Amino acid sequence: MNFDSERYTVCTYDGGRDELRFAGRDGRTYLRSFENLSRTLGRDRTRVRFAMNAGMFNEYGAPIGLYVESGVRGHRISLRQGTGNFHLLPNGVFWQDANGDVHVTESRSYAASPRAPRLATQSGPMLVIDGAIHPRFSADGDSRLIRNGVGVSDAHTAYFVISETDVSFGKFARFFRNRLHCRNALFLDGNVSSLWAPSLNRHDDARLLGPMIVVLSRP
Repeated sequence: MNFDSERYTVCTYDGGRDELRFAGRDGRTYLRSFENLSRTLGRDRTRVRFAMNAGMFNEYGAPIGLYVESGVRGHRISLRQGTGNFHLLPNGVFWQDANGDVHVTESRSYAASPRAPRLATQSGPMLVIDGAIHPRFSADGDSRLIRNGVGVSDAHTAYFVISETDVSFGKFARFFRNRLHCRNALFLDGNVSSLWAPSLNRHDDARLLGPMIVVLSRP
């Protein structure tokens, strides 16, 4: 899709037809790549619609914020301030509840109410918060990278987006709000942003990744 002189690839998760999974490691070993993800999927790899990196991580590939996979918490939520994109507050959580509904929630709001997510990954900064662009973004700042993120348009629809050109946070956020009509959207990463989409014959696997989302067609 084209918007504001930039190009984006948009992959849509539809809860009525798709299955959503997170993947971080195989036993004690962090996966770090789509190649390793594909290996662990086994026969299910034939059902992959797309996969994408899904949140901030450390040098080992471990998540540094909230991470829940199949209902099991791998890392607690982080509300501390600091440097870097993750701490450009407010940051947020992309999560799926036990009913299968998907959400993007600002981290402090998420932490303020008891949750029992099936899946959750924390990243930051938020791009769009209740229809408003992140307050610390300029319209088109100097920091421009290939970026990826996720936005939710309703309880059953999430858009996973990767830019095809170097974009600023401001432009990236406006794409989610103005073009995809997402009231809440979350930045997932830059620099390492990667997509595996078999239908597009695309397999970005040149960088070491952390947690990954994978969307599969239902059997």
